[in-house]
Amino acid sequence: MWESESESAATHKYGGGLLTSTNHGVKTEGFVQRGHSWYVATDIPSDFLVQIGEANFHLHKYPLVSRSGKLSRVIYESHDPDLNKIVMDDIPGGEEAFELAAKFCYGIAVDLTAGNISGLRCAAEYLEMTEDLEEGNLIFKAEAFLSYVVLSSWRDSIVVLKSCEKLSPWAENLQIVRRCSESIAWKACANPKGIRWSYTGRTAKISSPKWNDMKDSSPSRNQQVPPDWWFEDASILRIDHFVRVITAIKVKGMRFELVGASIMHYATKWLPGLISDTATPGDEASNCSMSNSSSSGGGSWKSGLHMVVTGTKDDNTSSLQAKEQRMIIESLVSIIPPQKDSVSCSFLLRLLRMAIMLKVAPALVTELEKRVGMQFEQATLADLLIPSYNKGETMYDVDLVQRLLEHFIVQEQTESSSPSRNSFSDKQHMGMGMGMGCILNAKARVARLVDSYLTEVSRDRNLSLTKFQVLAEALPESARTCDDGLYRAIDSYLKASCSHHKEGKS
Repeated sequence: MWESESESAATHKYGGGLLTSTNHGVKTEGFVQRGHSWYVATDIPSDFLVQIGEANFHLHKYPLVSRSGKLSRVIYESHDPDLNKIVMDDIPGGEEAFELAAKFCYGIAVDLTAGNISGLRCAAEYLEMTEDLEEGNLIFKAEAFLSYVVLSSWRDSIVVLKSCEKLSPWAENLQIVRRCSESIAWKACANPKGIRWSYTGRTAKISSPKWNDMKDSSPSRNQQVPPDWWFEDASILRIDHFVRVITAIKVKGMRFELVGASIMHYATKWLPGLISDTATPGDEASNCSMSNSSSSGGGSWKSGLHMVVTGTKDDNTSSLQAKEQRMIIESLVSIIPPQKDSVSCSFLLRLLRMAIMLKVAPALVTELEKRVGMQFEQATLADLLIPSYNKGETMYDVDLVQRLLEHFIVQEQTESSSPSRNSFSDKQHMGMGMGMGCILNAKARVARLVDSYLTEVSRDRNLSLTKFQVLAEALPESARTCDDGLYRAIDSYLKASCSHHKEGKS
């Protein structure tokens, strides 16, 4: 949570957010609710009914038409002189927002909060509560609260942006989403010196964020605020709003590795299958194999992603889960900073695994493969043991690893021939030598990785000699400082082939 002196001043100026209007015309002490119906506490009989879903508001025409351009037009331009009812199921914010707007029309005090302001602002726009009808009308006052209270507060900006999820496209068109996103981005990038800070920590829940009190959670003057203090708060946002915040943060120049870390944090929270604590590579491949043969057996995916693949449970739920997760993956891939090492290779490979499983757009899968190729030397054998989700012949997706290796080779060739490496000064010669050494080391690491992978997949009876040979010969001879790993893989492949051949004869 971020709070500056200006925020405190703004909050004090607006008090608790109490909002009233004048000249309401009908004296009342408030609204009374009976079941799904609202009544005005007054002696004057109601002459107008507003119906929103199951809610019925028994109101009076004059207070409404004097402040709402929409209701004024509906009532006075109607060809029915006895019109006494209107249905407004499409009002943004629903019955809760209309209740507040109606109370404002009657001069009843309305308590503005971060939780209700976005719905109320959208409802005011829908009802056309402009300054043309009354000075200090609801649109003006809601805008003032947004500008001077909400946008000066880290907490309120997060809460309002979260509440905008149910207000599309109104919140987008009224620039509430843009303004909150930029406010959050500015505060995330701000210098913490001289500002009181509080942050939720890693215990907050996505569905019900709990904000720590300033007095309890603010770091002491000498305590340094961690650079990832904003990750947890930002991660409660829906993916499209998170993308807006991260895009704004990138424009403001935040370090790419910190942006990447925030994306990884978000992904692990919203993609529960990204990390499986219970499934080993062998188990996972077996699960995939079962799903390929339309088996209804359960898998060992802790997150239930096996259900999404096999469709063994509620198909509608599974389809919705898959669609949402597919959208999250596609959105996250689009905002990963272009710099190498902005996210870990392991994260990219786990994301790639899910992308293939959930049939993400092919162009984005290719983009992920290229990103992995940039950092391929950082991969581990466990990362590469990705099952053949697309009903391939082999247990593991050998073709995918072949493509990743090709991307790595292209990237290595591009770096080795880069003009920045062709210099004649002593200093640049030294830099070039170090760079070439890194490339050679990277190739050696990749060679060991490929040999380990070949040893693992060689036990697969369906692995053809051609695929084995192409992968084994993909790297130049200079990449291997020792051929022991390759010989071990070849020996394993030959043993598996002989065993399969003997079983076939018997």
